Amino acid sequence: MLFCTSFLGNKNVYSNSVRMKIVHTIEDLQRALETPRREGKKIGLVPTMGALHNGHASLVERSVAENEVTVVSIFLNPTQFNDKKDLEKYPRTLEADCALLEQKNATLVFAPSVAEIYPEPDTRTFSYPPVDTVMEGAFRPGHFNGVCQIVSKLFEMVKPHRAYFGEKDFQQIAVIRAMVKDLKFDLEIVPCPVVREESGLAMSSRNTLLSEEERATAAHISQVLFQSRNFAAGHTLAETREFVIDTLNSIVGLEVQYFSIVDGYTLQDIDNWEDADFVVGCITVYCGATPIRLIDHIKYKG
Repeated sequence: MLFCTSFLGNKNVYSNSVRMKIVHTIEDLQRALETPRREGKKIGLVPTMGALHNGHASLVERSVAENEVTVVSIFLNPTQFNDKKDLEKYPRTLEADCALLEQKNATLVFAPSVAEIYPEPDTRTFSYPPVDTVMEGAFRPGHFNGVCQIVSKLFEMVKPHRAYFGEKDFQQIAVIRAMVKDLKFDLEIVPCPVVREESGLAMSSRNTLLSEEERATAAHISQVLFQSRNFAAGHTLAETREFVIDTLNSIVGLEVQYFSIVDGYTLQDIDNWEDADFVVGCITVYCGATPIRLIDHIKYKG
């Protein structure tokens, strides 16, 4: 049974009640935060697109532990999808999401409509080279511009002290940090470790679109990445990149879109292990007949 309650304009919505509140408009969101903000409460924000899993739950747990108020946004942002078919098939599970958030002691859920967030087209453009022009930026034109549009809106609406993001989206965190610096938002970005399924597969909302057989196949992504860390100890960077790509492409049902070994700060490709103190391998793989696009990363140094 779901005990979430919708907010219908009650100005005294903030209390010590264990009951989580749900709001759907910016006006109600800001009204709900008036009292805790006036009382000097620390506010944490966990931005999500819904279809929540244990990875999201870990972000909420971290926010609840570090703040007196935790706001979780659930909004499937259309401007960050350069493929309309990808947007259409993205899972939508609002009731289950709220049930999970209730269990994790979130204070407030903000679940707006597209019309509420974008009453008119958002024509703002964001550009943060070099971190937003490589990897996802190169293969998904406009994706990070859409990310910056929605995240900047959420920061302006909620005015959180801290915002929590999963490190699975490694490049996204770098882009958001650049945006925060550019727009001078007064908040802390808190990156949180990747949460994995028992098989090693990085938890993702997209995993729900995989069949059981495809899920087992997808587990090879992380397994090969972990193997590559040992492989890298005795091989060149180029050999390691080739090992990962060739091994995954040899598995029926997997196709690597890209695998980049980069400086973990600039996200630029490097040629040798000695070229950076922080070295990360970032990968995107298509899995299954549909196919489903999955991302992951591995830290080699730093």
